[in-house]
Amino acid sequence: MTIYTVNAGDSVASIASSFGVTADSIIYNNQLISPYRLAVGQALLLSAGETTPDKRSIYTNGYAYPFINSFNLTETLPYLTNLSVFSYGFTPTGELVPPALDDTWMISLAKEAGTAPLLTLTPFGADGMFNNQLISIVVSDMAVQQNLINNLLQMVSQKEFEGVDIDFEYIIAEDRVLFAEFVSNVRAAVNEIGYPVSVALAPKTSDNQPGLLYGGKDYALLGAAADNVLLMTYEWGYTYGPPMAVAPINKVREVVDYAITRIPVEKINLGIPNYGYDWPLPYERGVTVARTISNTEAVQIAINNNVPIQFDQVAMSPFFTYESEGVEHEVWFEDVRSIREKFSLVQEYMLRGVGYWQIMNLFRANWLLLADTFNIIKR
Repeated sequence: MTIYTVNAGDSVASIASSFGVTADSIIYNNQLISPYRLAVGQALLLSAGETTPDKRSIYTNGYAYPFINSFNLTETLPYLTNLSVFSYGFTPTGELVPPALDDTWMISLAKEAGTAPLLTLTPFGADGMFNNQLISIVVSDMAVQQNLINNLLQMVSQKEFEGVDIDFEYIIAEDRVLFAEFVSNVRAAVNEIGYPVSVALAPKTSDNQPGLLYGGKDYALLGAAADNVLLMTYEWGYTYGPPMAVAPINKVREVVDYAITRIPVEKINLGIPNYGYDWPLPYERGVTVARTISNTEAVQIAINNNVPIQFDQVAMSPFFTYESEGVEHEVWFEDVRSIREKFSLVQEYMLRGVGYWQIMNLFRANWLLLADTFNIIKR
């Protein structure tokens, strides 16, 4: 497939004529909205040229809540090896807390598409937030831990999950070793019934990186404890932070460079964000709150405000600014150019695959580019 960047004066019809493709294919690939206006600087994925030969086979994963739109899920499942259902919490005694909404329909759809559904385990407290006190209890109290593992096995069997994904965040540094032992114990039990265990890792660049996100995540120990890992290589630009790329490729590369010194490359999945942020300006720490937007919504904002989309050559990410109701805004998001850079890292380092946070919004061009770049391993 070909990536084309829109110039002034371009239209869907003129681009289709230039590349010998149909206007309908451009509209479909890029989820264009009638009357099919374009933004200068917009990246379009064109179905032009030969299929890529001798593609590498990789594993793919996507996180989704049970309130995902069924059309979006159905459109995305063909491109996923695994679907991580988000999420199952637990109590201080090790009882599982299922999602508030029914997830059985997601599991059924995944299986029909040849995608393995995974139970995502999170230490969510009563407030629905990550709770490191819950983590400390379950990693240190073996009776609670065994009860949780027994309940996990029962739930996996009952709902026909095909693996467990452990997404614990804000682990205190003192629980670093105990947490890795917990992951190892879960893996042993889940492997025994024939399924894998993965663990999500905050994006570290050194062993002793300071910060609550990092202290409890020991890359070497967790790489050994789990069947595979997800590098959460996103959220440099985030809701409460200053405007910047969500996953700048230079920062992502730093994490991968460190990870491969601690974890076998065949266990590493690269995290990819499927969203962007819209910040009101001026940014004021502790006051400014960015709005989460889909990648297709970002492009539509640029079109509606008649502003060009720019591309940062260091972060390798698209961005633009616009004004609305007297307020300046700055938007950073992902497009097929920034996604292609991440796929190139997967190729360069021969990583196991990719994992998307999250797949709630359909980003068709991403999935088409993924399938053009790699063979996707199915269950």
